[in-house]
Amino acid sequence: MIQRFKENPIINTIDIQPSLPSFIVECVLNPGVFTFENKTWLILRVAERPVQREGYVSFPVYGKNDEIQIIEFKKDDPRLELGDSRLVKYGNKFYLSTISHLRLVCSDDGINFYEPNHLPTKIYGKGPLETYGIEDCRVSFIEDEYFLTYTQVSENGVGVGLMRTKDWRSIKREGMIFSPHNKDCCLFENKINDKYFALHRPSGIELGGNFIWLASSYDLLHWGGHKCIARTRADSWDSVRIGAGASPIKTELGWLEIYHGADAHHKYHLGAILLDLDDPSIVLARSNEPILSPEMDYETKGFFGNVVFTNGHLVDGDQITMYYGASDEVICGATLSINEILKSLEAQLSQTMKA
Repeated sequence: MIQRFKENPIINTIDIQPSLPSFIVECVLNPGVFTFENKTWLILRVAERPVQREGYVSFPVYGKNDEIQIIEFKKDDPRLELGDSRLVKYGNKFYLSTISHLRLVCSDDGINFYEPNHLPTKIYGKGPLETYGIEDCRVSFIEDEYFLTYTQVSENGVGVGLMRTKDWRSIKREGMIFSPHNKDCCLFENKINDKYFALHRPSGIELGGNFIWLASSYDLLHWGGHKCIARTRADSWDSVRIGAGASPIKTELGWLEIYHGADAHHKYHLGAILLDLDDPSIVLARSNEPILSPEMDYETKGFFGNVVFTNGHLVDGDQITMYYGASDEVICGATLSINEILKSLEAQLSQTMKA
């Protein structure tokens, strides 16, 4: 069903220059994908932090006027907790161990990527809702315009921001469209019954969970009609959290969405879900087994191992060319067949149709 690029990983941390001389790139991950100027483009999440001093942990945040500030703690400080490589806990306050921005790279063959010099390539966090950075951008092409849904992170929480552009030289920020705690938002690239639709992932703490929701809008800015359409499944590969990937693919049988799921061991897999063409709140079928699991060394070992995570692909006929982050550290690619994915969902789909 899936063929990994033999060149994987196609982008490593050493391939990306840090944004400041005093920084190191810890991770490149989870790219949005689009075509522009007859090239394949990725909008990478680049996670950085300062070169670490012996006996200290340091990390950046955006301060006043969106300037980088460095926070540093002694490692032997009893108030410091470093159990998760992605987080720094000091007393009752949480920080991210790195700060992320978005970086554009392009390719003539879909495998070898480089940073162009004819347009801006770096998008940084701005304002009080992005002081901890911006992450995991999805790109949707709607009515001759590119729409970017991405994760905004600050001490206020984690929400979904929206940007838009026609030429990638001038980008308009529309602000937060889904308030905390929310992420994993992708837009449908076609209207359904004169409305726009989005998948998103609000998170419940004591009630609810990390489920996939559907919302609708008439202007892409104001969203309502929220429905929870897919929940985690006990004792399954997607038992703890699930979230949408890139824009759903329109097929004759329904909207095909490749999504991620994590289990109780924080192992991330990819699967598929099929939604009704006229009413995408109706789930027609869903993968019982993953279509991609961490198996290769570059997927099982890294900054945060046992992770495959996608939010970007290109479609050409039956073929999906999917780009994904592995181990929260590197970028990889793979190809999939739409028909083969649909065939794997055939038994469930048949039961749904009979019902």
